[in-house]
Amino acid sequence: MIRPLDGITIISLEHAIAAPFCTRQLADLGARVIKVERPGGGDFARAYDTRVKGQASHFVWTNRSKESLTLDLKQPAALAILRELIGKADVLVQNLAPGAAARMGLGFETLSQEHPRLIVCDISGYGEDGPYRDKKAYDLLIQSEAGFLSVTGTPESPSKAGNSMADIAAAMYAYTSILSALLLRGRTGAGSHIDVSMLESLAEWMGYPLYYAFDGAAPPPRCGASHASIYPYGPFRAGDGGTVMLGLQNEREWKQFCERVLQDAALAQDTRFDSNAQRNQNRNALEAIILAVFSKLSAEQVAARLEQAQIANARMNDMTGVWAHPQLQARQRWQNVGSPAGDIPALLPPGRSNAFGYRMDPVPSVGQHTDAILRELGQDEVAIASLRAAGAI
Repeated sequence: MIRPLDGITIISLEHAIAAPFCTRQLADLGARVIKVERPGGGDFARAYDTRVKGQASHFVWTNRSKESLTLDLKQPAALAILRELIGKADVLVQNLAPGAAARMGLGFETLSQEHPRLIVCDISGYGEDGPYRDKKAYDLLIQSEAGFLSVTGTPESPSKAGNSMADIAAAMYAYTSILSALLLRGRTGAGSHIDVSMLESLAEWMGYPLYYAFDGAAPPPRCGASHASIYPYGPFRAGDGGTVMLGLQNEREWKQFCERVLQDAALAQDTRFDSNAQRNQNRNALEAIILAVFSKLSAEQVAARLEQAQIANARMNDMTGVWAHPQLQARQRWQNVGSPAGDIPALLPPGRSNAFGYRMDPVPSVGQHTDAILRELGQDEVAIASLRAAGAI
């Protein structure tokens, strides 16, 4: 079947998470993604850990369906190869150090003069201008700068997210911005420049706590796994030591919760708890009432009452639980993809389509496609051998 980005070629000067996750999603839609790596070790994320058959967990997640081309861009011959590839491409993505691409003559202003249809997407920590432009940026640092740590964790201990939230946010905005740029080019015939910053991406995701603290108001408190402003909404311990996650959204659900789960209909009229604002203000008193009831039940029994009352609830899964999640299994969301160490399971991208199937091709080894790409450019075996001997590839 035809995929949305079949025929689109993307060159990516990428490492770590933000750019690779962006381009992997473009590859999912059928784009040809040529990943430029350093000769030898390649993308440094390949060495983050060895958890997936000797391969790095971050890397196998963000790099399937790509071609790996090794180039030492400090060498003129390698840079000339890259320029030739860019001339045939639709999109250039890069998340090198601030200013590095421009110093190599790979900035949008330079490239657009030669290739007016080219889309250039630059991903950085803080954006291409402003006082923080040259500041180093890693995921944890951006989580801190964007205020994410200030509202996450417990009152005693701010906590980072267990995943790369800032990188993922930047990747998602880069991905959607490139799709938008391709649509725009289809109307105007012209390429465009996209400047995505990790700080701005995560700051957008902080909209609720920012507005909650509007005009100098107190910010949302850190409440662990509980919601900062809706109650009850979070984890509750049952009598068998298990934990049930539950959430109420409105007054109808509050009444159902009192009648069917706590089996105390009168509690719904208690003035301490008769609105979400009141329940949130008096959450300690309400928590004690809830735990007193739950202490006499197993987690399974609590969940059964919640289901009967149609109150939203969930298990607190660990990674083993997610690997074996019955819903993911029933919807056949796992599929094997190849890798240098053999087949590994991979989740199909979200958004099941009846019009096409996602591309789910192997994770490449370092430089796996170098020779084939160079042959496409007209290089013969002698020329390729010479480039390799010089360390250019």
